[in-house]
Amino acid sequence: MNAHLEALAPTLVWQHFRTLCNTPRPSGHEAALVAKLEAWADGLGLAHDRDAFGNLRIRKPASPGCEAAPGIILQGHLDMVAQANAGQAHDFTRDPIRTVVKEGWLHAEGTTLGADNGMGVAAILAVLEDPELTHGQLEALFTLEEETSMGGALNLAEQWLEGSLLLNLDSEDRGQVYIGCAGGADVVVDAQLPGAALQPDEQVISLSLTGLKGGHSGMDIDKPLGNANRLLVRVLWALEAFDARLVSYQGGTLRNAIPREAFAQVALPADDVEAALATVETLARTLKAELGSGDPGLVLTATQAAPTEAEPLTRDASAMLLAALHAAPCGVERMSADVPGVVETSNNLGVLSVEQGRFHLCALVRSLHDSAAMAMAGRFQALFGLMGARVKVENGYPGWAPNPESPLLATFNTRHAALMGHAPEVKVIHAGLECGILGSKYPHLDMISFGPLIRGAHSPDERVEIASVAEFWAMLRDLIETLARQTADSASRQV
Repeated sequence: MNAHLEALAPTLVWQHFRTLCNTPRPSGHEAALVAKLEAWADGLGLAHDRDAFGNLRIRKPASPGCEAAPGIILQGHLDMVAQANAGQAHDFTRDPIRTVVKEGWLHAEGTTLGADNGMGVAAILAVLEDPELTHGQLEALFTLEEETSMGGALNLAEQWLEGSLLLNLDSEDRGQVYIGCAGGADVVVDAQLPGAALQPDEQVISLSLTGLKGGHSGMDIDKPLGNANRLLVRVLWALEAFDARLVSYQGGTLRNAIPREAFAQVALPADDVEAALATVETLARTLKAELGSGDPGLVLTATQAAPTEAEPLTRDASAMLLAALHAAPCGVERMSADVPGVVETSNNLGVLSVEQGRFHLCALVRSLHDSAAMAMAGRFQALFGLMGARVKVENGYPGWAPNPESPLLATFNTRHAALMGHAPEVKVIHAGLECGILGSKYPHLDMISFGPLIRGAHSPDERVEIASVAEFWAMLRDLIETLARQTADSASRQV
């Protein structure tokens, strides 16, 4: 499968990316890939071990004469986001990712590609295998469950890693280097809400909102994209005028992906069905006009449905829930005052469901300031606490405070200018890189993050620019060799 990848350059990187595409690896299902990488490392004679959580480390000794060079940790996460277009039959735990080249970009066929973070992982494996690379001691750190909970980084063993420099290869913009990132936390809301039987004079309506682009809830949160949960809740709120009662709801699949689709059923008086359908039709035009060219594919439909065995919520419970959801924070809360153009604090209404009266919401709050992330989480606790829901804040992870004076950054900037002909953009990212967590466990680390050009991460539109992978690989190799040479040159001058 995906044999055409090995015709791309640099060959070594694409060979390893082919392995990743052919090995299912959604979050929580990385075991097969870990076993495959351990067998591969054994074949090369490279030492490897795992910590108690299952994070994998592969080590390679320094090249002769480079033993005094600072140890480098090359870090990426093995899991990928599992998202497929509606109607696309794909089992992410069993089926390989099918890739296709289009106009200089690599895409997947109807699913996420896994370039996030597969390209970084493939580059790390290529570094370990490259027989011509001169380097200091290398540690390849492959973490687990980054996309769902940051679990690998949060549970990383302390006093395990030996290097002093860390290259995180989980960024997605060519010509940029990241030196800071947002922290965040999951807000999980649950409640059992009362229901009342469908009345003889009530009719059920099914609503479907599809066609949105979706995207990464950190990197894309400031883009003009629709959030399917936010939009369908707005439609349901409008139907409150007809005494509609919510029967069921399902929207979004991951808390860190902007939801592309949402579906609901409501019960309302049969005499109001025609007017309700007309209201939805009007809202479809309104929402499409508001989204404009930023997210032009929205399709909102409402149809009469057969009576359901599921009890609708009581009138009061339905109204209370929809009011809370309509008022809940969503999207950009505040832009950074200190880092122009960067989001400071945001929230994504990622996963929302109502089934047999059981209400569940998982939102992801992010901020460059840990205090602001917790304040946003507190707003959810206050809002949904008013309706008696259970609200938990979990899987919190710290941000990564920028260090503009980083010696590693200075070396990267110099080599990027020499190799690419221009200095890189030094950036802070609103996404939750693992660097913040790793830095809290290993405070001595000097860290940067960079990668090839990836667009549409966390959605079936995910793609990676092929030419940028060659640039990324050249920059990574050059940086590793430069760091090894710097030490050797310093030693020779002292002699």
